[in-house]
Amino acid sequence: MSSRCDICGKSRAVGHRISKSDNRVKRVWLPNIQRIRINLDGTTVRKNVCTTCIRSGRITRAI
Repeated sequence: MSSRCDICGKSRAVGHRISKSDNRVKRVWLPNIQRIRINLDGTTVRKNVCTTCIRSGRITRAI
């Protein structure tokens, strides 16, 4: 499964894990992507959607 939201385009974020001694190691934060059925232009399709889009009401879930 891709780690990109099909609605808003949110994808992974890159940063550093910083230890107490200030050593920096690259790390990745992945968005919480759910594969759900949504109504899109009157049809039911499966899309990869982040939980932010689901909770904000940007999509309508298919039943």
